[in-house]
Amino acid sequence: GQFTLHYQVQVGCGKHVVGAEVLIRWNHPTRGMVPPFEFIPLAEETGLILPIGLWVLQTACTQLRRWQDDPATAHLQLAVNVSARQFRQANFMEQVVAVLRHTGARPDRLKLELTESLALDNVDDTIAKMNALRALGLRFSMDDFGTGQSSLSYLTRLPLDQLKIDQSFVRDVLTDPNDAAIARTILSLAGSLDLGVVAEGVETAGQRDFLLKIGCKAFQGYFFGRPVPIDALELPLS
Repeated sequence: GQFTLHYQVQVGCGKHVVGAEVLIRWNHPTRGMVPPFEFIPLAEETGLILPIGLWVLQTACTQLRRWQDDPATAHLQLAVNVSARQFRQANFMEQVVAVLRHTGARPDRLKLELTESLALDNVDDTIAKMNALRALGLRFSMDDFGTGQSSLSYLTRLPLDQLKIDQSFVRDVLTDPNDAAIARTILSLAGSLDLGVVAEGVETAGQRDFLLKIGCKAFQGYFFGRPVPIDALELPLS
């Protein structure tokens, strides 16, 4: 009962909210709020990531169902990170279907975020599982794109809907020509493959304006809002 979800808004052009990413936190009784990088690796190693990941999915879908009841928020999507160990479970699709059925959340409002290493490990199995879930209406985003060792030939085969420009490129996009070139390249590649793009880690108006100028249409970062509990999340009003 010590885990909690925080939500960070994702916005489109004009700062209108298009959805949010759910981010787990551990509210420890003596240590306070423990960031995920301190406990997720251990959860992966021990296998506890499986019940934790399922709880995150259930909680996120329950929130999606609440949003669906309000016309002002019914259009919002929630992005949920899926670990490699979780995705590789033989019954992962059955788990997702059961959660959607139990909560009543719309599948097309749920976006699963995968890492490059997960997506490119056992590619044929990954593609088959992604296609089966997409047939239900789910969407897929590749997180931290450009930080791994993606093969472009594999990228064209993966049934993705979106790429996320990693914050390591966004951070110095105004001062490092290489990072600016990478951002442009990702946007160009995504456009050629008919994929959406979200730039994460946007902290300043200057970063937002530059990314907007080179064709980015969706953003996430402290400039728009920090990860906060659901009650503090600023959403459209009905």
